[in-house]
Amino acid sequence: HQYRRLESRRSTLAKPAGSFPPRCRDVPWDAGSSADFPSEPAAGNLRRMKLCRFRSAHRPWPCLGLVTKGDTVVDLSSVGVDCLTSLLDSPDLVARLQALAAAPARRLALAEVTLLSPVEQQEVWAAGVTYLRSKKARMEESDFSATAYDRVYDAPRPEIFFKSLGEKTVATGGEVGIRADAKWNVPEPELALVFNRRGERVGYTIGNDMSSRDIEGENLLYLPQAKTYRASCALGPFITVGVSEAAAREWTIGVQIERHGAAVFSGETGVGQIKRSFDELAGWLHRSQTFPKGAVLLTGTGVVPANEFTLAAGDVVRIRISGIGELVNRVAVV
Repeated sequence: HQYRRLESRRSTLAKPAGSFPPRCRDVPWDAGSSADFPSEPAAGNLRRMKLCRFRSAHRPWPCLGLVTKGDTVVDLSSVGVDCLTSLLDSPDLVARLQALAAAPARRLALAEVTLLSPVEQQEVWAAGVTYLRSKKARMEESDFSATAYDRVYDAPRPEIFFKSLGEKTVATGGEVGIRADAKWNVPEPELALVFNRRGERVGYTIGNDMSSRDIEGENLLYLPQAKTYRASCALGPFITVGVSEAAAREWTIGVQIERHGAAVFSGETGVGQIKRSFDELAGWLHRSQTFPKGAVLLTGTGVVPANEFTLAAGDVVRIRISGIGELVNRVAVV
């Protein structure tokens, strides 16, 4: 469907003769190969690398890229690697990317491309109440549901809920939504874990779990309406691979909200404040479940604006994770 939407624009964009939008050459997946309790694949001496999805003036369809030296994008699609889902299934992803970085592929400046959401058809799920701060905030928003949030923070089983289809996620530079029928809307800056089809954690990206706190606070059963709606999930700008959980827990997560060019809220927390281990969260996500295209799991938020704050149309939300980059989105009413 992404290609169909672009057809009307291709005639106005520069395009090399004979070029055509490539198909994602996915490889069939055996559901029986998924581990019940996935863990991080062995990778020896890890080396941080960043993957992205993008389009450019000469290739106005989704392409797969490897970001090197900070501002250069290696166009993996130009050497036949055009499916993120299959690439993430590589037995040694870091070694594969190191080899591709040296391949005679087309190279572009990062400023020349438009970054897309870094997922294809991966389902996006979310874990809640993983930080002490989010537990307190969720209890404050609802007397009705306060005891439920209090209990789940210490319970063996975490809160995990469906957030978005991968193709519905918003890229950096796009607009995230606040519901027209909600009065108390906030962004939730989160580290997102990326899993391949075997349930292995292969990378990390930034997530914005947009939330309508008044709707959720009115009744816990309204959570799907408060969390899952049009433009309620942004991901990007990159997937960072080759990083262990111990290293990722040293990262910081910061958010700044700007209104009419001035900052109206900012805050920061550390990934190390997440109560549960990544493997624990992954185990619960994959329990009695399979993901034929892989999955993304948002790990909860530790930065919550004051109760009197709500987002407004036109606000700009900037979320930065030190090991990944910055996800920037303008707010619109949906």
